[in-house]
Amino acid sequence: MEISRRNFIKTGAATLAGLAASSSLFAQGAEGKQTSKASSAAAPAAGAQKGFKSKAVDAAIAEVKAKIKDPKLAKMFEKCFPNTLDTTVTYRVINGKPDTFVITGDIHALWLRDSSAQVWPYLPLVNRDDDLKAMVNGLIRRQAACVCIDPYANAFNDGPTGGEWQKDLTDMKPELHERKWEIDSLCYTVRLAYGYWKATGDTSAFDGQWQKATHLIYQTFVEQQRKKDKGPYNFQRVTARQLDTLSNDGWGNPVNPVGLIVSSFRPSDDATTLGFLIPSNLFAILSLRQLSEIYSAVVGDKDFAAKCEALAGEVEMAIRKYAIVERAGYGKVYAYEVDGFGNYLCMDDANIPSLLSLPYLGYCSPTDPVYQNTRRLIWSKDNPYFFAGAAGEGIGGPHIGYDYIWPMSITMRALTSTNDDEIRRCVKTLRDTDGGTGFMHESFHKDNADKFTRKWFAWANTLFGELIAKLVNEGKADLLP
Repeated sequence: MEISRRNFIKTGAATLAGLAASSSLFAQGAEGKQTSKASSAAAPAAGAQKGFKSKAVDAAIAEVKAKIKDPKLAKMFEKCFPNTLDTTVTYRVINGKPDTFVITGDIHALWLRDSSAQVWPYLPLVNRDDDLKAMVNGLIRRQAACVCIDPYANAFNDGPTGGEWQKDLTDMKPELHERKWEIDSLCYTVRLAYGYWKATGDTSAFDGQWQKATHLIYQTFVEQQRKKDKGPYNFQRVTARQLDTLSNDGWGNPVNPVGLIVSSFRPSDDATTLGFLIPSNLFAILSLRQLSEIYSAVVGDKDFAAKCEALAGEVEMAIRKYAIVERAGYGKVYAYEVDGFGNYLCMDDANIPSLLSLPYLGYCSPTDPVYQNTRRLIWSKDNPYFFAGAAGEGIGGPHIGYDYIWPMSITMRALTSTNDDEIRRCVKTLRDTDGGTGFMHESFHKDNADKFTRKWFAWANTLFGELIAKLVNEGKADLLP
């Protein structure tokens, strides 16, 4: 059964290069929380008409499914991998250019993070399907338009429709669904554009609007280094939920301007405790270097390319000085959050970017010693949001709270693992914790997978599909149950 959750709970696995190199298919809310209208929405019924059709995705599903021996797992892959296309995509052509709006599932809004991640596993297939290629191109254009409206917003409406959070104490606009400043929102926008370019060679989306958006991304990162002042962004919400608002009149806890970038909120949409969120700063380093490459190779703006590279280097130097800490029993690890004053928080949250996801995003090798130490820490009871019970073990976060595991963390554990037994255990747990629905969910209770949040969470579904496809295409179908 689905349990209640708070209002509007929200929230590629190798890198794209790894997927493209595969030899086959890809070559070329918690119990007791307040219920919202969104939480009662169900995913479209099985067999309902697809929202977006892709012959390449359909062919990929058939090829992978044929190599999965377990009937339940095969059916889950068949349902989960295309879930984004089936249920969340609105595609159209405006003024001769593609435009794509991708909702997150049971919340009718486009998150820059979620929409990028939802279509990421389809990138290796776009050269086989012109419609799919146009759909992704349209999403890149839509995201650029969103950033131009407000680079500090995390989620957008399909037009100036307003919504529940218009009364938030920040600079709201009717085009915004929510205005929580999260570094990763802008990073995902860059990641999708860069990944699409690398997969296709198509530069048509890098037009004037996209260049304006990417300059705003750079500007926002610099503003949130807070070297001169606190910057233009603050946020408050009238709420009983502590992590839905910011302290100190909407500015958050103080930080020491050491070169890192403040992220007021985490990718879970929860407020940070210490403003420098390390997984997102590491993600920003990658994004800035990707922008530098695009501006050098495509746009021909060497000056801006150099500025992006210089900012990436500055953030990386600050990471080495302030974010790698000594933890008893583990050695040198990445902190989850720091403030530049010497304070740090050791934990991990299931939402991506997480510390667990760093190799998946392409920041480091899965065998990197600091990453390996960090991985052991966050996949243990020394991570306050690691939970283990009768149904499984995994990482959750304060977004749902005690005892709720996010399947996304289990999927990411498998995607970043170099151990076959570990991968096998992860896939089995994912198969066995679907709550009888055949889909992934936001979270499930550690002792009872029938208690879960969000029936319709497309990112979790597509990410699970990405894992299964990756294993099959790498010749590791024997790791599947």
